[in-house]
Amino acid sequence: MKKYFRSLLILSCINRVLFVKTIPAMNKAELIEAVQKAMGKEATKRAAEDAVNNVLEAIASGIKKTKKVQLIGFGTFTVKKRAARMGRNPKTGESMKIAASKSVGFKASSSLKGGL
Repeated sequence: MKKYFRSLLILSCINRVLFVKTIPAMNKAELIEAVQKAMGKEATKRAAEDAVNNVLEAIASGIKKTKKVQLIGFGTFTVKKRAARMGRNPKTGESMKIAASKSVGFKASSSLKGGL
């Protein structure tokens, strides 16, 4: 199985040096391959892809309906609200209003954290 890398920038202003660290990350295709192997020899890649897509769609629709999806032993997905605030345009330095928004947060369960 090929390992793909997603870059994560970690910036540090010590002595005006910027450090960049690359962290390996599993992508959707690799997840599908892992699910196919877990399903057994008779499982097709299409069946594994359908299973992954159905789980992701169920989580997304659950978050939209109830604002929280809890998977015991894995973690909890919740909707987080960000209040409107004042920000600064980095290019011009001019103050600007940043609108309120919503995002999805994830909190890992203690058993998942313990297995890391």
